[in-house]
Amino acid sequence: MAKKQKKVKPREVPTKRQLSKWQRQTKIRRIIIIATAVFLGGILGYVGYSYYNGQIKPLREVVIEVNDNSFNMDYYVKLLDAQTRDMEPNYVYYMVDQVVRYIEDAELMKQGANSLGIVVTTQEIDEEINKNELPNDKVYRDMIATSLLGEKLLEDYFGSQLPDTMEQAHIQVMLVESKEVANSVITKIGDNEDFATLVGEFSCNPQLGGDWGWLPKELMPNTLIADAAFSLEPGEVSQPIYDESATKSVGYWLIEVTDKDEEGINARAILLGSEQEAQEVKAKLDSGEDFAQLAEEYSQHEASKDDGGNLGWLKKGDMSGTFDDLAFGLPLNEVSNPVKDESAQTKGGCWIVKVVEKGEHELGEEVKKMLTSNDFAEWLQEQKESSVINNYLDEEKKSWAIEKVLEGR
Repeated sequence: MAKKQKKVKPREVPTKRQLSKWQRQTKIRRIIIIATAVFLGGILGYVGYSYYNGQIKPLREVVIEVNDNSFNMDYYVKLLDAQTRDMEPNYVYYMVDQVVRYIEDAELMKQGANSLGIVVTTQEIDEEINKNELPNDKVYRDMIATSLLGEKLLEDYFGSQLPDTMEQAHIQVMLVESKEVANSVITKIGDNEDFATLVGEFSCNPQLGGDWGWLPKELMPNTLIADAAFSLEPGEVSQPIYDESATKSVGYWLIEVTDKDEEGINARAILLGSEQEAQEVKAKLDSGEDFAQLAEEYSQHEASKDDGGNLGWLKKGDMSGTFDDLAFGLPLNEVSNPVKDESAQTKGGCWIVKVVEKGEHELGEEVKKMLTSNDFAEWLQEQKESSVINNYLDEEKKSWAIEKVLEGR
């Protein structure tokens, strides 16, 4: 039996009105889609532009130029990160300028070494990277190259130019607080008292005094000592050599307490560089001269001298223990006798130099290291003076670099 055919419903033909409506709706949807795409594109474009301007563009900006070579912010940030990686985060702030100088010096050293035919090979860098298990990227490779290049310059170039012997003097030295003390010490040396023992008793900086061994003139700490060492004959002792720039670990306080209560004292003071000077100023005060004027003229306490020696209200512990022991027991408005304070720092003193031997002498290993370091430093300074160096890092850019480093920690 034949299957009954299903009736097919005739397809409706849209009217012109319906067609017009659909066309309008399609057009509106197309406009909405295009508008949305343009809007989203604008947002993405703005975000991308902002990200580029805020994050990418600054990294590409040149911040340091050394002659024909330049370094961008990306390199600076990565080097700042590498050199502070094992430090506390706060140290990043203190290293921003040191890293600038490192980049400048490293590039100057590289350029100068090239002119001398001194280079570091890729193999040498690879060996150090592997040995020290460091990241194999540009900043670490550059740091390794700089270190190896410095060693080659010091040892292979400057070290090889040193003679085996030089004119030197074997000297003993001490710094004392005044000419009066120096004269007393010189008398004791003349009486054959032991120099090392006298250093421990009279030197203001015992760690710097004593037997300095054989030194060439170039390594003497200042021209005053050098001139004395090379003008004296073996066995001779210099006259007191006053050095106004010498810093010593001793001072003498003259203290006056003007008011006190249960919690502290109101005091003024004068800090002098020697007992002799302190006695002279004390005599002026005793004769009626003005405390404030004498403080401004003689005191080495920078925080108070321009205010007539006024220290304001003090509690125990605000000053040194030596100061407190005297000041908190003083009667009101009575100037103390000089009190010696070995925790104070003052300037001015007298050197005493004794020449043990003098003449042409073999260079010791430590002396060689110091001489090569001096020659290297002078050479690098010459490179700087003959180069064009530009640093475009202002405070805003340094702060941005610090933020980038700390973001990755």
